[in-house]
Amino acid sequence: MEPIIILLLILITLETSFLTWQSSRKPSSKKSKKLIFVDTSVLIDGRIVEIAKSGFITDVLAIPRSVIGELQFLADNADNEKRARARHGLDVVTELQAMPTVDIEIVQDGSRAAEGVDERLLNLAKRYDGAICTIDYNLNKVAQVEKIRILNINDLAMSLRLAYLPGERAILGLTDKGSDGHQAVGHLPDGTMVVVEKAKNKIGQKVEVEFTRGLQTAAGKMMFAKLVELRTSEKKSPQPKTSRSTKTNSRTHSKQGRLPSSDYESNLIKLVDNQK
Repeated sequence: MEPIIILLLILITLETSFLTWQSSRKPSSKKSKKLIFVDTSVLIDGRIVEIAKSGFITDVLAIPRSVIGELQFLADNADNEKRARARHGLDVVTELQAMPTVDIEIVQDGSRAAEGVDERLLNLAKRYDGAICTIDYNLNKVAQVEKIRILNINDLAMSLRLAYLPGERAILGLTDKGSDGHQAVGHLPDGTMVVVEKAKNKIGQKVEVEFTRGLQTAAGKMMFAKLVELRTSEKKSPQPKTSRSTKTNSRTHSKQGRLPSSDYESNLIKLVDNQK
């Protein structure tokens, strides 16, 4: 009986040890997340708040203490404009910390970066194998040279902008009618729906349109356009009347300025007789 009990205890111990070892191999979800080091320019810009609210940021936003120190320095010592922007950046940090949809971590790297905040961010990204979130053009270029992953908010904004601006033109195929009786609908290569005014009779054709305005909604992007009318100047126009009148006047003037041959000879004879 005792050998059986001892064997059971050994089996239980081995199973417990195996389960403990296996669970220790699985990294926690927090440890599996990478750090995204936030630049001063991003906090001052403020658009990071809306991006964080959308839930697209799944990694940890790491805000170095040196970045907060730079904001504090600008808020205390800069001119009025920079002081207001720096205080806005500090408010953005507080707002991000209060969000449940994003993980925020303050990296205690010191309140001042003697080598410069940009250099400190590059070093931190290398040390922790993280990324840098910035809108600074020069920092973006240096990070690319250093093979550091960059999240540029300006690039994100450019990729989400409308394909065409009001006043620009494009060739568009009209495929369906719009909500109003006179409208026709087409689509851009990226899927954006374009509503063309007064183009119902052009459905099934490719036409040139001029974009008038665009809308960004929760359902996607939409643009409005109008047909580009054919220019009447392309048709051959008659010669202006002014040129004809000018030509006629020149002919009349030439006729008036030149005397008939008989009058010319009689006047010449009179002149000779007077001289005699």
